[in-house]
Amino acid sequence: NSDSSVYLAECTVNNRALTGYTFGKEQAVTYKTYSIGDEVTYNNVDYYVVKNSDATESSVTLLKATPITSSEISSYLSSTEVANKVDTTDTYVKMAYYSRDNCISGGDMSGCRADYSVSDVKQLVDIWKNNYANSKDVLEAKLITYDDFENLGYEWADIDTQGHQGLKKTEDTPDWIYSSDYSYWTMTQSDDFSNANVWEVSRDGDLCTTSVYGYTIDGNRYGNSYINVRPIIELKKSALN
Repeated sequence: NSDSSVYLAECTVNNRALTGYTFGKEQAVTYKTYSIGDEVTYNNVDYYVVKNSDATESSVTLLKATPITSSEISSYLSSTEVANKVDTTDTYVKMAYYSRDNCISGGDMSGCRADYSVSDVKQLVDIWKNNYANSKDVLEAKLITYDDFENLGYEWADIDTQGHQGLKKTEDTPDWIYSSDYSYWTMTQSDDFSNANVWEVSRDGDLCTTSVYGYTIDGNRYGNSYINVRPIIELKKSALN
């Protein structure tokens, strides 16, 4: 051929008959395109696309349509080290981001880190992945990040009357990102106040800073922040064909 590839026809290679095959020229591979907000179902779980993915990309990033539900996860928790740290009394699982004992009662903050890689929340996401998204087609399962909201209709602004700032939803923010029924963790640490704060998607849709060790009154710490867990997965597009 004029591009120096070799065209084989009506011949046999390694005992395999070839009827028209071009050897030596890379064939362009195209994939289905997905846009933010597209709804897909994988392994009987519903998701929304959170990043545009064009025809050159082989995978797509999906946000679970709801947080992890108690019915999805309860039977898989009994023998795990996070079993006693997960609240399954409501429709959607709630848990503290990082709940070592010294994060539960006042004083020592050494265990109250906002590092997702060692968090209890990550352990729960991993358990969920192993039972609902554990295949060669799922490249990663984790929580949504602060950067993922860049193209989801948010703006930096005051989010309360105390002057705290964060990402505030706008009229362009899709309603499937948030719900008045739940708030949920991201995996992104915030530099606001201390190193034990994480960005949270609130019930009204804004991103605000939340302490992983709860709240403090007169220097005494009271419990942990218990909110919901809504995973994202990066999935090969071939699994959706």
